[in-house]
Amino acid sequence: MVGRRTFELSKGWDGNPPLGVHTFVVGHAIPDGWPRPDTPLTFVTEGGVQEAVAKAKAHAGERIVALSGANLTQGCLNAGLVDQISIDLVPVLLGGGIRYLDNVADAPVWLDGPRVIEGIGVTHLIYDVQPR
Repeated sequence: MVGRRTFELSKGWDGNPPLGVHTFVVGHAIPDGWPRPDTPLTFVTEGGVQEAVAKAKAHAGERIVALSGANLTQGCLNAGLVDQISIDLVPVLLGGGIRYLDNVADAPVWLDGPRVIEGIGVTHLIYDVQPR
């Protein structure tokens, strides 16, 4: 699942979302020129993050549903729909953007972990979200 901003910034991946999996785009409106035939994209414009997650989970079956984008992640975290947070730390300072874990309702949210996986040029930090 991705938020509309992430979709726009990526120019819709030209209809080929990353990882080659079906992607749900959450926003208030469907962008001009979309949906396109034969693309693995579903636009969810009603029902908020709860409806979007329900649709993505139904489509995924037993597979994992992943989130991308700060606003979408914040909304799902605030709705109690996030089980795990994975942060990929790379040595690049972008100088702008939306703070990933800003606007958290009912803070503090307690996390277990992290599990740390070191890679070349990246450190993966994986936290389990404690139930509220």
